[in-house]
Amino acid sequence: MGPHQTAVVRIGFAAAWLLFLLREFPHRHELYGPRGPWSWDMARRLIEDNHSFTVLMWSDSALWFEAVYAGAVLSSLLLLVGWRTRAMSVLFMVGVLSLQNRSVFMGDGGDNVIHLMALYLVLTRCGRAWSLDARRAARKPAPRVDHTGMALWTLLGFGLVAVVLFRDRSGEPWLMALLWLLWLAQGAWWLVCRFAPGEPRTLLDVLANLLHNATLAVIMAEVCLIYATAGWYKIQGSRWQDGTALYYPLQLDYFTPWPALSDILAGSGVVVMLITYGTVIVQVAFPFTLFNRRVKNVLLAVMMMEHAGIAVLLGLPFFSLAMIAADAVFLPTVFLLWLERRARTAGRRLRPGGGPRADKRPAPDAPDTRTLVG
Repeated sequence: MGPHQTAVVRIGFAAAWLLFLLREFPHRHELYGPRGPWSWDMARRLIEDNHSFTVLMWSDSALWFEAVYAGAVLSSLLLLVGWRTRAMSVLFMVGVLSLQNRSVFMGDGGDNVIHLMALYLVLTRCGRAWSLDARRAARKPAPRVDHTGMALWTLLGFGLVAVVLFRDRSGEPWLMALLWLLWLAQGAWWLVCRFAPGEPRTLLDVLANLLHNATLAVIMAEVCLIYATAGWYKIQGSRWQDGTALYYPLQLDYFTPWPALSDILAGSGVVVMLITYGTVIVQVAFPFTLFNRRVKNVLLAVMMMEHAGIAVLLGLPFFSLAMIAADAVFLPTVFLLWLERRARTAGRRLRPGGGPRADKRPAPDAPDTRTLVG
């Protein structure tokens, strides 16, 4: 269910995290590295209490930090384009958890959403559409032996063994168990598809679909919970009740990248009141609109435009991109397929010698499940 919606979620969150890492690259040592105010020893003591997972606690070496940061950037890029999405989603999760749990006081609401979705994406089949995996499967039949997948699976296995033998024992043990389970499950998947492609392979495919659909339902529930709790908490605030809540962040230098625009907006009491009340109404009402497709689509467009306005007006682009990516799970399939057709048409026209001819390539189906790590 929802292969295109899941692909949009994958692309959106990978892009949000990748752009954040690239933007903060000059400041990475102050945010998550050895020169940060939240020192390595302070982070270690906190992690010993809350047992959160971060590979940055395995060593305080600057070289190790640079390797982890570069790995997070690379896994985000490869997940964005959909190369070996099963493996990249796991590495993406490890990168997100490692950096965010290293300095827990550096995040905001957008980081919390990325944190959660990084966990959920591991359990989805997010490479079934709009990915290099899907494109490879549509263009040519899968090889009898997937050498790239076998090499990647073996390399990740050696990494897990090295972690067990040499890593510090602090951290969350359940996540290490999950990583081993995912690695073993991928190997079992390849063995079944290679040597028992009949009913055993069909059974595994059904189980993978069930896990994907259940996780997709959890993502939808998570988005509804975010908006419902945000809306109902706002209702309890006096500034939201009197319609002036928007005025105050517009007076803070931190949230005014365009002071002239903020002054114009803050100078109109009617506009401030309408946006303040409208925000509360939209957030509280959204979970209930899921029972009506047309109303849901209208409200979804309003919320996406609201987040786009937050990105520009308040200077929170990564928070807004993360929330728009989360909202995308509710986008209608017809709209996403229309966007795909428009993108293909535009791409053909931009290519040398391109024109309005029909695209004769077959539609990208699901990637072939015989690949070891796809």
